[in-house]
Parts: sequence; structure tokens; C-alpha cells
Amino acid sequence: MAAADQIKSLIKSYAEDDEHRFFTTAMQIAASEARQGHANVAQELKDLIERARKEKSVAFLETPKTVSLSGPKRELKELIEVFKPRINLKDMVLSPVVKESLDKLINEQQKWEVLRKHNLSPKRKLLLTGMPGTGKTMTAQAIAGELGLSVYIIRLDGLMSKYMGESIVKLRMIFDAMEDHRAVYLFDEFDSIGSQRDKGQDVGEIKRVLNSFLINIEKDQSNSIIIAATNLPESLDKALFRRFDDVVNYPLPNAEQIVLALKKATQGYSFAQKVNFKSLAKQADGLNYSDIIKACEDAIKEMILTGSLKVNLSDLERALAKKHI
Repeated sequence: MAAADQIKSLIKSYAEDDEHRFFTTAMQIAASEARQGHANVAQELKDLIERARKEKSVAFLETPKTVSLSGPKRELKELIEVFKPRINLKDMVLSPVVKESLDKLINEQQKWEVLRKHNLSPKRKLLLTGMPGTGKTMTAQAIAGELGLSVYIIRLDGLMSKYMGESIVKLRMIFDAMEDHRAVYLFDEFDSIGSQRDKGQDVGEIKRVLNSFLINIEKDQSNSIIIAATNLPESLDKALFRRFDDVVNYPLPNAEQIVLALKKATQGYSFAQKVNFKSLAKQADGLNYSDIIKACEDAIKEMILTGSLKVNLSDLERALAKKHI
């Protein structure tokens, strides 16, 4: 029989979702049985372990699922914020170029078996650039929603350490997690660690983290989606761009896209006056999607708090005007 300590380790690793330790302990038990002369039992255990490993590997590729960050990797909790998205790409207003890039990634991810038969890999590493509020962070959520995955937001404040080498260890843990937990990994405000290495004012630890990121993303063979987002693409180290499968630039919305954004944000509500959305779009020209949506929310809140049954157009116009200030 297996030693009590091995049984305890087996149960504990199962409870903590530590797959590596679970299979290692199981193999140790099989080896122990073999040493005691129980060859048939040992062989049966080995066969069961190998079958379970194969089934786990297939399930990992075919079923986009996430695992809670617990057990021996609890330290990841200070580096990663996990949440389930509630949106899809259809919930966003996107420029045709951006939509085409994202649709291509989703299509390749959903048909990965076809690509793999030809020794090809689906797109899964994106660099998103553009002004604040243009939809970069929301894109990570929408992609996760399309693929049935969780979003793992990398907390860069937790990643950076004043101790030499500690940040690199933490970054390695994040890339290890990509192997163990399939998800959409978002490095927001990526310029904080991806700035050009030849800038004299950069501290040594940031340069080391950037070098480590370049190595890790180059070597990464996981099935996770990696998204880096920045408002300052010009500050990024040039070596970063070729590490990504695609670089997608998010422009400010044009008149047609502003109209769509206004209609989506006010969907389900009636206006007290007849609304000319094209005229509203002119008033919102130059605003990003975030400001437009918040202006609509401000007008809807005003309706609710005043006890009105319909949105007042003048409230929305005032809210849009304030966003220009």
C-alpha cells in the first residue's frame, strides 16, 4: 500500500489543482508498488496515469477552461487579477480594420485543429496601441468572452520589485501560469515595462524585466492569449513589435462609429425629444468611446434620479460638452 504521506500529498495536490505534483505523486506510488513486487498493480497505475495525462492534454486544447490560482502558486494572486467577462465582440463598436484583425484571431483560435494538421499555430499574441478609451482593454474582455475564457490582468505594480532579479522571477511565474491556466493574459499600460532599453533614465530592473519578457514571449508555446496594450507605442522597444503575431492600432471613432456607440449606450431607453444622432455625433467628435459611453450614462442617471420616464436630450448634450473640457 502507498505510504500515508504520499496519499496525503495526492489528496492535497488534487484539492489545490496542482496537476504536476498530482501526477508526480501518483508515479511515486506506482514505483513503490513495483518495488514491493506488485508488478501488475504498478503497471495498471502507470497506464491509468498516462491515460489521464493524455486526456488532460486533449481537454486543455479542446475546452477553454480556467483554473483558480490556488495552492503552491498563491503568490500569483498579487500579480494577477482574474475575472469572467460578460461581453463579446458584437458589444463593441470597432473600425473595419480592427474588427478584421480580431475576427481573424477568433477564427484561428476556434479552428486550431485545422491549422495544427498543417503544422501551423493560431494567432494568439496581440499588441494593441491607441489613445486611452478607444477599446483596448475592452477588447481583451471581448476576446475572452468569444472563446469562453477568463481574463487574467497582470498587475504591473505587483510585478516590479526593488530587489534585483525578483521581478524576473515573478514574470517567469506569469508565463508558467499561461501553460497551466488557459486564459486571456492582459498586460495593460505595457509601456511601463516595455520602454526602449537605450533610454538612459531607465532603471536597471526595468531593462532586465524587458529582456526577460522578450525571452519569455519568444519561447512561449502555451495555448493562452497574450495581449499587451499601450497608449504610447512610440516609447516601446523596437524588438517588441516582432514578438507579436499582430499589432492593432485603435483610432478615435469617426462620425458613423460615434452614432453606433450612442445608440448602443442608450439602447432600451426612450428620449423625451426627437433625436438626431448625426447631430449628436458632431458634438461628440474628438471624444473616445469611453467618454461617449460615460456621457450617455450620466444622462440616463439624471433621468432616473429626477423620476423621469425618458432621457432628456439636453442632458446628454451637456454631458457630451463636459467631456470636451
